[in-house]
Amino acid sequence: MQLTPEHEQIRDTIRRWIAEKVNPHVDAWEEAEIFPAHQVFRQMGELGLLGLNKPVENGGMGLDYSYAAVLAEELAQINCGGIPMAIGVQTDMCTPALAHRGSAELRAEFLAPAISGEYVGCLGVSEVGSGSDVASIKTTARKDGDDYIINGGKMWTTNGTQADFCCVLANTSDGPVHKNKSLIIVPMKTKGVEVAKKIRKIGMDASDTAQLFFDDVRVPQRYRVGEEGQGFIYQMEQFQVERLWGALNTCAFAQRAIDITIEYTRDRQVFGKPLLDNQVVYFKLAELQAEVEAVRALNWRGVEMIVRGEDATHVATMAKFKVGRLVRQVTDSCLQYWGGMGFVKESLISRFYRDFRLSSIGGGADEVMLQILSKNMGIFPKKAA
Repeated sequence: MQLTPEHEQIRDTIRRWIAEKVNPHVDAWEEAEIFPAHQVFRQMGELGLLGLNKPVENGGMGLDYSYAAVLAEELAQINCGGIPMAIGVQTDMCTPALAHRGSAELRAEFLAPAISGEYVGCLGVSEVGSGSDVASIKTTARKDGDDYIINGGKMWTTNGTQADFCCVLANTSDGPVHKNKSLIIVPMKTKGVEVAKKIRKIGMDASDTAQLFFDDVRVPQRYRVGEEGQGFIYQMEQFQVERLWGALNTCAFAQRAIDITIEYTRDRQVFGKPLLDNQVVYFKLAELQAEVEAVRALNWRGVEMIVRGEDATHVATMAKFKVGRLVRQVTDSCLQYWGGMGFVKESLISRFYRDFRLSSIGGGADEVMLQILSKNMGIFPKKAA
């Protein structure tokens, strides 16, 4: 895809903001296992970065998806994976359905402040025992007059301890599992919403992850996104964007891992010469570079499809699967060349190694991606009659 000077201007804006406002604080935020989301998001809102492809009437810039793709890639300049992931949840995981399917009133109330950075959003889909198997969720939203009464819980909720609203997938009827769900915006200060705990992880430390409980949470039915019973479909549409965002961002981090390893091995002297001068090192890095370039080309094929208004589910699924496997190979191989420094927490390659193990799990595990691809190819076994 041919990027324009406007794309590059946005890329430069993102890079300057990261260098001046984010990276100087990353180590402290990693240590604290949380970052000030409202502060960071307001900065991004002032720069117009949270609504690049969102509606102009809600404060967005109304650009096509390729500009959002540039943001996803450039966020890899942040010195950890957790903060970019939190931003991705805001821009490409909890708001796409709201932007495309939400009523004008709902968008004004929740999307506009999410674009300005006043509100932090989160996505409530995964549950205990219902991660990648979205159809099996148990959370319910039953009608009571003009309201929904929501009961249940959500797990692995990025931004959950700081969020102002949650885009919740809940069962709104007892019908077939693919036709009984709805997406509902739930303000986090609503009575009955409980942040049960903040989950500690082996990586993505600066990003807060919460377990949520909903106990007779009452919200108006007008907070439903789009039509009732279409939530599963809407969430699958959000997953297409989420997975492509993940592929773009993770691939850029894989590239960054290669870049910092080249720099480190060029400076590190072993047996009287730079470590990089050993054929086993520079051949491996060249091989990894070729793999990263191939996945990036697949990513941008998906971007082009979305810009054209085409269904990019198949390509986004392949990209998400491939980059999850690749980033594990890249970070592991690169860490080896850092020697003992690769095994200390302060090392950037160590942080990338820990953070991006999540790529083959979050947003749909590798095995789920393979299942989707198999179905799309017509080779997934049919259920016995």
